[in-house]
Amino acid sequence: MSDIRLKDIIQAALLVAGEPLTIERLASLFGDEEQPERQTILDALEEINLDCTDGPMELRCIDRAYRLQTRTQYASWLNRLFAERPPRYSRAVLETLAIIAYRQPTTRGEIEAIRGVGVSTEIIKTLIQREWIRQVGIKEVPGRPALYGTTRGFLEHFNLGSLGELPPLSELQSEAAEHQALIVGSDDMAEADSETDSETDSETDSETDSETDSETDSETDSETDSETDSETDSETDLDALTGKGQAGPTESP
Repeated sequence: MSDIRLKDIIQAALLVAGEPLTIERLASLFGDEEQPERQTILDALEEINLDCTDGPMELRCIDRAYRLQTRTQYASWLNRLFAERPPRYSRAVLETLAIIAYRQPTTRGEIEAIRGVGVSTEIIKTLIQREWIRQVGIKEVPGRPALYGTTRGFLEHFNLGSLGELPPLSELQSEAAEHQALIVGSDDMAEADSETDSETDSETDSETDSETDSETDSETDSETDSETDSETDSETDLDALTGKGQAGPTESP
């Protein structure tokens, strides 16, 4: 068998497999008589990797298994091929998964102690059905709780070659602290804006009330003066009609 044919067979297998393939799985593609050596398969994989250098595909090694995949920069276009949107997971699910990834093997009780809240059976069931975690053993303590760890499917989904590629916890804690600081700062700014708006509204209301009172007083004074003048004019007219304020008739001697 020529090396070129071997490389083509391996590349075709990686394209249609739908999952990472180990060296042993790749070797099983060939009959016993023509089965290549392990190093020969590794050399073919290296050639495939070099061929992908300038293309949209890349060869990834995930937990000692290999797969061909598109590069992440093409995701925005390729996602349009799929009508269904990827499922969204709650914060509780993702926090539980992160604790298992960094503390594995770990029990449900240990996860609850770290999170400070209970972990529902539905969360564990979701992660198992998604094939991101699995039961890896039993802890030899009273109650014999199950120990959970991540799977190869977890590495595949998050595009990790191994658990060693997980970001250090210090980086995650730093990012979480920065995110929390941004949230707190945003809340403080919102409160400051709210106080400023409240003061502005108070001043505006005060000015409005002052203007209203001034206008009311002015109108009241005007009405009072008008009423007084009207009453005075009325009395004057009445005096003129009744003859009040004039000298009486002179008697003849």
